Amino acid sequence: MGEKIAYIRVSTVEQNDARQREAMQGYKIDRWFCEKVSAKDANRPQLAAMLDYVRAGDTVYVHDFSRLARSTRDLLDIVELLEKKGVTLVSNKENIDTSTATGKLMLTMIGAINEFERQNLLERQREGIKIAKDAGKYKGRKPIEADARFKELYKQYQRRELTKAELAKRIGVSRPTLDKMIKAQQEETA
Repeated sequence: MGEKIAYIRVSTVEQNDARQREAMQGYKIDRWFCEKVSAKDANRPQLAAMLDYVRAGDTVYVHDFSRLARSTRDLLDIVELLEKKGVTLVSNKENIDTSTATGKLMLTMIGAINEFERQNLLERQREGIKIAKDAGKYKGRKPIEADARFKELYKQYQRRELTKAELAKRIGVSRPTLDKMIKAQQEETA
């Protein structure tokens, strides 16, 4: 009999994964893979580690499918990879087990609905921002100013003494924010 493996994800460092951990307690999990990162794509270190770790006969437990993937395509790709490896996926919230035909069908339908809901949310958000901009009430985020510390660390990054991930961690910003800061710094020095 294979191992019971949990994959837990929250979108940001500030969020707490206790609710998901508690929901998994009844499964007697052998190995936990937990991360605090957005699921906008499948490029996540703990997800990759879990997918590499699992073997035939294992069962992967998730609290709900949105923890595993945001798009139907990503979800189905992950499920297909798990199936090829002989691994079962169980979703606690949706009460679905991919070892059954019904479970596979429901997984596909729920994945499509989750993606539809996410796209609707993003569309409403864009519409709200446009209305606020038109009314002069939305200015966007304030730009992050590059201080002397950033400029010194940026020089180390340019000399390849730091990776981009290390630079972002040292100054305490996300990678997209760091990319904007680097672009602004390059424009300033050009």
